[in-house]
Amino acid sequence: MEWTLISTRDKDKKEISYTDALLKGLAPDGGLYVPTEYPQVSIEELKAMEKMSYPELAFEVKKKLVGGAIPDEDLKTLLKNAYVESKFNSQNLNTVPVQEIEKDLFIQNLSLGPTAAFKDMALQSLGQEMNYELSKRNEKLIILGATSGDTGSSAEAAVKGLGKITLFMLSPKTGMSDFQKAQMGSLSGGNIFNISVNGRFDDCQDLVKKLKQDSEFSKLGAVNSINWGRISSQIPYFFSGYLQVIKNIGDEIDFVVPTGNFGNILSGYIAKKMGLPIRKLIIATNENNVLDNLIKTGIYEITPAQITSSPSMDISKASNYERLLFDIVDRNAETVIKYMGKFKETGKVDFKDFGVDFSIFRQNGFYSDSSTHQDRINTIKQLYKETGKIIDPHSADALTVAKRYKTNDGIPMICMETALPVKFEEIIKEALGFAPEREERFIGIEKNINPNNFYEISNNEDELKEYIRKNI
Repeated sequence: MEWTLISTRDKDKKEISYTDALLKGLAPDGGLYVPTEYPQVSIEELKAMEKMSYPELAFEVKKKLVGGAIPDEDLKTLLKNAYVESKFNSQNLNTVPVQEIEKDLFIQNLSLGPTAAFKDMALQSLGQEMNYELSKRNEKLIILGATSGDTGSSAEAAVKGLGKITLFMLSPKTGMSDFQKAQMGSLSGGNIFNISVNGRFDDCQDLVKKLKQDSEFSKLGAVNSINWGRISSQIPYFFSGYLQVIKNIGDEIDFVVPTGNFGNILSGYIAKKMGLPIRKLIIATNENNVLDNLIKTGIYEITPAQITSSPSMDISKASNYERLLFDIVDRNAETVIKYMGKFKETGKVDFKDFGVDFSIFRQNGFYSDSSTHQDRINTIKQLYKETGKIIDPHSADALTVAKRYKTNDGIPMICMETALPVKFEEIIKEALGFAPEREERFIGIEKNINPNNFYEISNNEDELKEYIRKNI
């Protein structure tokens, strides 16, 4: 069966294919693409996945979401090309190994890819799929993306040298670690253009959306989590984590996900909708706790983003929340338009104004909490003392929140580890007094920091448009 997609803001529910959505990224009406319905995975199918390698498991899950838009054999090849040992430092191609740190509490390592961030898991696949479809259509694609840190280098590593794609990546001038800047800078050139915006991540994200709604730039593609192809490529690792820790297939599990833009936790929600037995989806935020407040009160309110020691989550507007909202309001595009319109106009919107009780989050399995810089430091210290394992500050946000929710009810809980700690050495030094040991590939990477690798603009869409025009 071919699964089609619709925009969250299209009242006519016009359907498009997976591959069309893949290349469009953001819908022309400003909405986000979602499946017309969620495909299902049975317990029998879960049991069959138990002994599969990650590329095999990813294929079984993704083929349901792609639904024939990419032929099965081609999709299988693309996933094999995405998850090869030369790109993922992982034994037996288990690219998402799980480690038990105490009884029924696990950490799932998603950061073994080329840029040491969880986003490699989805973007390596996304780059393969995009280039495949563009080659098939004999077309080229210009992509405009925004990053708060890790998406930039992950996306650039995924599309570097692909002849059908040119990537313009926006990043905030302040907030990213030197390691993150160095990674992105080292990938500049050829089909990669790095643009430093004098503002925050939210400003970068807003610029992407503004250009996409301009007729001249409406065909720009996207690689961040507004692209359904990226969301669908994150769903398989929830299945993988589940199958690695569950004793009896069919039993429930909890996931704790550090998130700012709601993309990774949304992928878990869709895995749950597909039939994966997830009980709780626990959102972990840092001091930028817009999502925590939303889940606990039903009020979605923008607040100025603070720069924190877990910078990839320094976000005050969570784009992917709109996909969940669409489901919550019974897939009524008109309600989504009104809700998001009010949020854009006033910076604040309350569920009760739309006749919805915020208990709907609990009904869908969502819980949340936030952590502080000191919480992260304490969690990094404690885990190292107890296990010898070092985690990055975003993963520390997740583990901090996990400890608050963990009970002795026998339900396994998995925390998503989002990056290798080497990417945030200063925070590790503060917590432990020393920097984590670097793999050879990362030694001296900061030498790659070169201002010339980034073209600097103010938070101005006209400047961005002019720069893109000059370079395409």
